[in-house]
Amino acid sequence: MSDRSFLISTEYGIINAGYWEISGDYFPILGFFFPLFAFFHSKSLLFDKKIISLHVETMEQKTLIAGPCVIESAELLDTVAKELVSINQEMGCNIIFKASFDKANRTSIHSFRGPGLEKGLQMLADVKARYGLRLLTDIHESWQAAPVSEVCDVLQIPAFLCRQTDLLTAAARTGRTVNIKKAQFLSGADMRYPVEKARDAGAKEVWLTERGNMMGYNNLVVDFRNIADMLELVPTVIMDCTHSVQRPGGADGKTGGDRRFVPQMALAAKAFGATGWFFEVHPSPNLGLSDAANMLELDKLRPLIKKLLE
Repeated sequence: MSDRSFLISTEYGIINAGYWEISGDYFPILGFFFPLFAFFHSKSLLFDKKIISLHVETMEQKTLIAGPCVIESAELLDTVAKELVSINQEMGCNIIFKASFDKANRTSIHSFRGPGLEKGLQMLADVKARYGLRLLTDIHESWQAAPVSEVCDVLQIPAFLCRQTDLLTAAARTGRTVNIKKAQFLSGADMRYPVEKARDAGAKEVWLTERGNMMGYNNLVVDFRNIADMLELVPTVIMDCTHSVQRPGGADGKTGGDRRFVPQMALAAKAFGATGWFFEVHPSPNLGLSDAANMLELDKLRPLIKKLLE
């Protein structure tokens, strides 16, 4: 028997199994044991005194979020959504599509902000209807929570606003999942208080996202210990791999960054126990209208996710 392994995508998740080696050819050992895997999940099966482990990676364990920084056009949303659907089908995952209808925190008043709430939500609703993807977007004011919750599955609280009580409680009262980004000036342990606000307001599920801390001016660093600290507060802690490589306000009226380090951020977060990853992606990042310097090239997302789910 070979010690090689492979992934099989099923409705239950991704099964990591082994192979029989017969006359130099490899055959999956799943066979008639497949109906049992749902009951045994991480149990082991004994063959010829060797252990073959069946392990299921479900999306309850690994949360994946990806999409363009801001809604630029319907064509961009379609391009990204098609790739996410293809990745989901190949790997048996369930990537959540993200895009912002309004970038209300741009460095310059002259920067592109997006189509706005009404048009942006319609465009996101079209993505959900056409591709069947779950949706995430961020809100900046408490009155936005209710209309956004009618379209999106996850409401995201921006890092700069994670202590805003009215914003947190409004998002929590919608009944949707609330993803709170850790502020660049807070520790992981400090996120106890935003979590308490959301839970006390009735949030059914709260996620936390690491996105780096300010290091002097126009620079971020990531203390990956924050992931472990936040896992003591909530079971879902996500690494924002693209905003973490930003150079805030450091590019002459806009935010700079260095996308080269996105894969390393993702892999380091995996080592520290992150249960999910957040990527802003674009087919031509340098032409992007927001966060161009740190968005990941769309064609690099698939191989990176493969590596993260190994």
